[in-house]
Amino acid sequence: MDMFDEKEIAPMLIGAEEPAFDDPDYIYELKLDGVRCIVYADGDYLEIRNKRNVRLLPNFPELKGIQKQIKKKCILDGELYIFKDGRTDFSEIQRRALMNGGSFKTELLAKKLPASFTAFDVLYLEGEDITKKPLMDRKKILDKLIKENDRITISRYIENDGITLYNLTKEKDLEGIVAKKKDSKYFFGKRTKEWIKCKNMIEIDYVITGYIHKDNNMISLILGLYDGKKLIYKGHATLGASLSYVQDHSKVAGNCPFAEIPEGNERANWIQPHLVGTVKFMEFTTSGGMRQPVFKGYRDDKKVTDCTVVQIKRHM
Repeated sequence: MDMFDEKEIAPMLIGAEEPAFDDPDYIYELKLDGVRCIVYADGDYLEIRNKRNVRLLPNFPELKGIQKQIKKKCILDGELYIFKDGRTDFSEIQRRALMNGGSFKTELLAKKLPASFTAFDVLYLEGEDITKKPLMDRKKILDKLIKENDRITISRYIENDGITLYNLTKEKDLEGIVAKKKDSKYFFGKRTKEWIKCKNMIEIDYVITGYIHKDNNMISLILGLYDGKKLIYKGHATLGASLSYVQDHSKVAGNCPFAEIPEGNERANWIQPHLVGTVKFMEFTTSGGMRQPVFKGYRDDKKVTDCTVVQIKRHM
């Protein structure tokens, strides 16, 4: 049984994150803020699956028929996304992906905010595995394979000028870019440093108010910001490094520093709010939290009283 029939593909993953750069050995594409998926198309047949191999077509009925825009039997790798207010909206695509497929509400949302698929790679063509071909050869095949419309497009790329494209994404408040080596092959389920992401991230300095021990020996730092003299709870960030810095530079607090213990923090180890840490993340969620927060490091050059909600307002 070949890979089209098996439908067990795990997509290749980006293996590095770096500042934007220029290099003639790479191409540069926009990083779309959506759901990575694999598309299987053959005549009237269409299957769309996410990275965990879950079927997505029931949740995105507006994509039924995109196979008619694809000229040959193939397997495509790409991104499923929803445009809202002129930009891709991850919360909307995630909302749809988690709904019960085929429901009346799904059909309504499909009409109100239709999803689209952008292909950036082709892995299989008419019975042949083409993943060992260099990326630029696969790109040439892809360019001839799809007749674009509103629901399916091909990812555009530029050569050489990665920094210019990255700066453009910053101006337009987009997620960032992906740099891909021109001669890179495709390795199923592997992370490769031949694909590099250059992301636009928000950075906020937070007051560290405590921590929680998680599974797998992970530590979650509890974060807050001042609104006047009042300390406001602002979520968590996973600490990738040792907890020793916090323990060495803080004192245990007998009580929660917030007006009340935030939900989910009942087992917290509270500390006196004297430490500042920087967290970088993609964007604010609708509830005011952080999407994909990453703890960057501690700051001993900033007062906790300078960590205020004004920082958030600058990014809204």
